[in-house]
Amino acid sequence: MAAEKDKVLTGVAETLASQSLGDSSLPVNFHGNLAVVNYGAPWCHVCQHMLPTFCNLSNEYASALFIYADVDKCYETTRDVRYTPTFRFYRDGEKVDDFYGAGPQRLRDRIWLHT
Repeated sequence: MAAEKDKVLTGVAETLASQSLGDSSLPVNFHGNLAVVNYGAPWCHVCQHMLPTFCNLSNEYASALFIYADVDKCYETTRDVRYTPTFRFYRDGEKVDDFYGAGPQRLRDRIWLHT
């Protein structure tokens, strides 16, 4: 299962691990471009359903930064995440939008809206 997840994540610009986060802030100041953070978990079936779409969109929208944050490994960053998957959108370090749950088209629409 872990090998499948790593294979799927190859299209994502960045994957966060607990050691890369010193506090509750994410590296989301991406020079004015959009940063999309996918808070998910390997045990979450909906997360696994959305992950290929997330990866495909990361290739389609190359100017945006796509980050996957595993809620089990990034506790300091994800402690306020109540549902998985949760998608948050940042511009210039400020959160501009978020939603949770499934919806590949909804994710695509939100990314289009903010790019």
